[in-house]
Amino acid sequence: MTDAYADLIGLIERLHRRCLDVIKAEIDRHEIRDLNAAQAMILFNIGDRELPMGELIERGYYLGSNVSYNIKKMVENGYVVQTRSPYDRRSFHVRSSERGREICDRLEKLFEWHSAQLFEAMQMETELMQTRESLLKLEGFWSSARHALPSR
Repeated sequence: MTDAYADLIGLIERLHRRCLDVIKAEIDRHEIRDLNAAQAMILFNIGDRELPMGELIERGYYLGSNVSYNIKKMVENGYVVQTRSPYDRRSFHVRSSERGREICDRLEKLFEWHSAQLFEAMQMETELMQTRESLLKLEGFWSSARHALPSR
């Protein structure tokens, strides 16, 4: 089981990189030069909501990405609007600008096309649902395991 677990950890990391490669190819296809794949993924996760910066950082889905730096660059390039919280002047909220929403929409269409390809052409609906459930369980395990590390 230890080998399978180690392989799974490596696979998750490789899958994340492959996903970013696909996003980068989509960005390049539209000749967008002022946005990287990690920033596009951040935009996709913001979607049409307004989120506190802290929540975006807390989610931590950005593997090796400095969220604060990326938000700053996206504000500079017009993809994100950043405003101070009306309740806590020290914190900021972020939302996608119109330009950022265009990126979200493109990624949404890309992912919908991928989903259709996996379901229709590859007949993978059941496998994807089972994999999703397994990964959600693993996420829950890792969330609780970080607080229950073995003592030395």
